[in-house]
Amino acid sequence: MKTKIPEGFSRFDAADYVKSEEDARRYLDACLEEDPGDGSLIRAALEDIARAQGMTRLARKTGVTREGLYKALSEDGNPEFSTILKVTRALGLKLTVSRA
Repeated sequence: MKTKIPEGFSRFDAADYVKSEEDARRYLDACLEEDPGDGSLIRAALEDIARAQGMTRLARKTGVTREGLYKALSEDGNPEFSTILKVTRALGLKLTVSRA
């Protein structure tokens, strides 16, 4: 749902702040930690990181169309786990498991 932005303000876009692979890693780590259990923060973080690095470049690296990536990573998207793996690997990231 889009909200109207008051005059004099601009919309915050996390993609504007993901400048390096380290930024991307830390951002995804934080979202993995804070996700409410439905994957929404993880999906949103991957979308932000993908837009920061270039969706067209990511599409070439994953073999998923640009439109498919936008749809899968959108607010209403529900990407398959295989898509998540393709995207994280193409972004130079790696999902790991550790004890909570």
